[in-house]
Formats: sequence, structure tokens, C-alpha cells
Amino acid sequence: MSQHIKTELPGPKAKAMIARDAEVISPSYPRDYPFVMSHGRGTEVWDVDGNRFLDFAAGIAVCATGHSHPDVVAAVREAAGEFLHISSDYWHERMVGLAERLARLAPMGEPVLSFFCQSGTEAVEGALKLARYVTGRSRFIGFLGGFHGRTMGSLAFTSSKYTQQKGFFPTMPGVTHVPYPNPYRPLFAGADQGQATLDYIRMLFERNLPPSEVAAILIEPIQGEGGYLVPPPGFLAGLRALCDEHGILLIFDEVQSGVGRTGKMFASQHESVAPDIMTLAKGLGSGLPIGAVVAKRRLMQQWTRGAHGNTYGGNPIACAAANATLDLVEGGYAQNAAEVGEHFMAGLGDLARTRPCIGQVRGRGLMIGMELIDPAAGGAPARALCDAVIERAYHNGLLLLSCGVSTVRFMPPLNVSRAEVDEGLGLLAASLDQALAAA
Repeated sequence: MSQHIKTELPGPKAKAMIARDAEVISPSYPRDYPFVMSHGRGTEVWDVDGNRFLDFAAGIAVCATGHSHPDVVAAVREAAGEFLHISSDYWHERMVGLAERLARLAPMGEPVLSFFCQSGTEAVEGALKLARYVTGRSRFIGFLGGFHGRTMGSLAFTSSKYTQQKGFFPTMPGVTHVPYPNPYRPLFAGADQGQATLDYIRMLFERNLPPSEVAAILIEPIQGEGGYLVPPPGFLAGLRALCDEHGILLIFDEVQSGVGRTGKMFASQHESVAPDIMTLAKGLGSGLPIGAVVAKRRLMQQWTRGAHGNTYGGNPIACAAANATLDLVEGGYAQNAAEVGEHFMAGLGDLARTRPCIGQVRGRGLMIGMELIDPAAGGAPARALCDAVIERAYHNGLLLLSCGVSTVRFMPPLNVSRAEVDEGLGLLAASLDQALAAA
């Protein structure tokens, strides 16, 4: 147990809060362990019983600048002192300034426009509506393992766990799923997995899915919930070429991978591939709810007045947080994610050399996955071990989440220090060894 854990977990105050919650809150939230937060600073968080934890989940990659970064807090306070809300029927400086900034940062290589909303799933819904509107087509391609949200349009693409779709059929029709290339667990034997996936899509175009009816292909440039999978080199470029060949739009869902998470502003920049439309949320607001659809100007300018709207889109408080966040990410946090992420990956590699249950360490920047396997079962996913490691880490003072079938994911704030990473690696090693001993 970490020296910072002072009580049994959960402690008495946490137990009392959880009991109150059970009486009034939906049971649908997928909570993994009983952490009840009191406050946080940077990468550190404390529960209501005074126990201190390292947060390597960061609100599911939302707290990009850490908890309660003073610059973000100051920007929010200043904005709140002026006005809390004016609907997107009107104009204000922070909204226009944020859109100008995204226009400068966007990886499209040509002018873009932005549409603001509150979340990633809303951003995906907006991207899908735009793609249908400008192409006049109604079908889409998504990827197995993808997560794009839980509203009915985005849910039609979400396929990281069947739980998310169970009980909600039918969702939006017209979505065809194809495999996301995974060189570690190849679906296509003896083949380049990226090229094999592209060939699979071409086969669909010949036999089942008329390409002239496909509005867009929606993909995460690094797959998040599905396992923190990094596609093989050249795959995204091949997808871009395939879309161009058939007049299909390419949508990159950068809700989790964007805003410096991978060591660059956007994950697509690692492959120098430009999307037609991009979705953002999570880390954009450092914890305040904001999402964005960023699209090539020649596409989004086709939307006419009232074609799409949003009451809270461009909220001044959220825009203030986003502008302050981008100041910090551009000012060094993306670079820190690249450098400290490399250090983190090296430390995980050291762990893997002495623990055969670590099958692969993968990722970019501070978007890192550690896939756990059962060596005695031919490298099969070790789902129970993964769950046990997450639970033990909580009791040792380290907050983690899983993804895929048996992958522990690491997504600390972008300003996490090497010392904090080293502390986290020590807690992780202890948690892994405890889980193995109990198995």
C-alpha cells in the first residue's frame, strides 16, 4: 500500500457517499472502483477520507492540464465574472477567438470552420450530419473496437463492447463495420494488417456496399476504448487515398487522441494525413464540457442557416477554459507529453522484460496501453488479470482504467512529471505482482 493511503478503501466518508448515490443516481455509470473525490491539483487527487492518489486516468483523458490548473481556473473565473451564457444565436470574443485558433492549428492544410457543442458524442453527431448533408449519401463505414459516443448516431459506430449497444437496437441505420488493423493480434493471417483492411473495404465495395452511397469513413487515428491501438504505418494514408478515389469524406475522431495527448496537437499529424472533418472534445476544455466539429471550409460553409444548431455551443466559460488549455498545450505540454511519454514507455518496457504477462506496450505520447496476456494460454488476453491490476492499483494509490479486452491504459495529465511517472511505475509494479500472486 502507498504511504499516502491512510484508511481502508473505501473509507467511511466514501462509503457514506456511495450509499447516498445508490438512492438517487442512475446505475448505468460504468464505475470500476469506489473512488470518491474531494479535490485535486495537477496529477494528484484526494478522496473524501484524505487519501492521496496519482491520477493516471485524468477523467478519461479530459484533464489535459491536470486538475485545477491555475491558468485555466483564472480564465474561467474571469469569464464567469462577465457573463455565464449567451446562446449561439449571438457572438462573443472567446468563441470567435477559439475558432480562429482551431483554424490555425487544424491539420487539414486548407481553411476550416468550427461548430461548438458540449461533448464528443455531440461532435460526432455533428460530423455525421455534415457528411450526409454535403454528400447527399446515407451510408458510413466504422471500425470494430471503435468508441464514438452513446447517442443514437454515434452509438451506431461504437463497437468496443456490446454492452453499449445492448438493448438500444435499432440505432442509426447504414453503418458497416470493418476490422481496425492490429498487428499484435492479426485478424488477417500472413498479411500487412493495414493493407489487408484496405483490401477488405475494397471487397465490400465490389460485393456489398456501393461506394457511391458512402458519405464518410469514421475512424480514430489511434483507437482508444478498443485497446489503444496504433495503426500500422501507411494505413491512414491508404484510407485517405481510398476515400479520395470514391468521393468519400474521411472523418478523424480525435476526441481522445487530440489536443496534445500523443505528443503532437493531433494524432493524425504523426502520419501527416489530413481529414476532411475532425471531432474534438475531452482534453479541449481541461474538464469543462466542450466539443467541436472542425471541417474544411468548403464543406461546412454548405450548411445553411438552421441546418444544425446548439443552445450551449460556444459557452463563454467553456471557451475560456479551452483557450487557456491551448495556451498551455502549445506552450510546452504537448512537448512534455512526447518526452515524458517516451520515458513512461521505456519504464513499461523494463517491466515487460521481467513480467511475461505483459504482452505489448504501445502508444504515442501520453496515450499508452499495456496489454496483459496469459503466456500459458498462448498469449490469450488476460481479462481477469487486467481487472485485478486496476483494482489493486486503486488500493495502492494509483487511478487507472482499462480498454480493449485486457489492456491497462495510461492517460495522465499532459504536464505529468518524470518523478510522478516513476512513482506510478512503482505502484503499478507492486499492483501487478500482487494481482499475479493472488491469481
